[in-house]
Amino acid sequence: MVNWVSKGNTAVITGGASGIGLASGQRFLAEGMNVVLIDKSPDALESAREALSEAADSDSDLACMACDVSSLEQLQAVCDAVFDRFGAVHCLMNNAGVALPTSAPWGNLTELETTLSVNLWGVIYGCHTFIPKMLASGEAGAVINTGSKQGITRPPGNYAYNLSKAGVVAYTESIADSFLKTENCRLSAHLLIPGFVYTGMISKFIPEKPDAAWTAEQTVHFMLQSVVNGDFYILCPDNDVTRAIDEKRIQWNADDIIKNRPALSRWNPDYSEQFETFMKE
Repeated sequence: MVNWVSKGNTAVITGGASGIGLASGQRFLAEGMNVVLIDKSPDALESAREALSEAADSDSDLACMACDVSSLEQLQAVCDAVFDRFGAVHCLMNNAGVALPTSAPWGNLTELETTLSVNLWGVIYGCHTFIPKMLASGEAGAVINTGSKQGITRPPGNYAYNLSKAGVVAYTESIADSFLKTENCRLSAHLLIPGFVYTGMISKFIPEKPDAAWTAEQTVHFMLQSVVNGDFYILCPDNDVTRAIDEKRIQWNADDIIKNRPALSRWNPDYSEQFETFMKE
């Protein structure tokens, strides 16, 4: 395991009351780490506390803090409280996210503002509050931001979500580059790109886990192994989509620019046959 995943170290996870965030908290607690779960819902946090109480190592400390990540002031207050309590943070996992149904790109601004405020600004605010103190501590650690394949291939249907996650990709790449160029920096940055994961958000609409989906626990296991391998882009497969399929889809999307095809040609009826042939090659 990487050197920051060790007994007595501290992990901070936004969106930590469910899904990948909750599974990450469970894994870190099992490794003997202190865990801070951050979520907007106090009720969800209380349920998470009950769910994780048995996962904690006897010396681990689990803290649950209600916070709206779209508020810089709230995140700063949480950050100060975390460092006062634990002294250092060794993993910052900016995982909170929302997926709202959206209208046309020129439609309802509230949909866009809400999505960006959580999915993008929540990540930015988390990094702005925690990273300076993590750097100042001089200890080894990691920043893991949860992106999405939709932020890379940007399929039609939810432009606000795609935009927010594309921003997370670009922002996290900049963090990795800045860490590389910061003297005596012992932090690494990673972009988590989940596949199809069966979480509470999905179970509201699909009562039973589809065969194609991974569990949140599988995703966290893959994430940590990728961090051990030194991967920046943690491109997760699932039971239906392999890495090879993801790579071809990403390549096609990049080739839209290189080959001067129409935007999002993968979903353009004029290119459907060409895309299918490409995927079979």
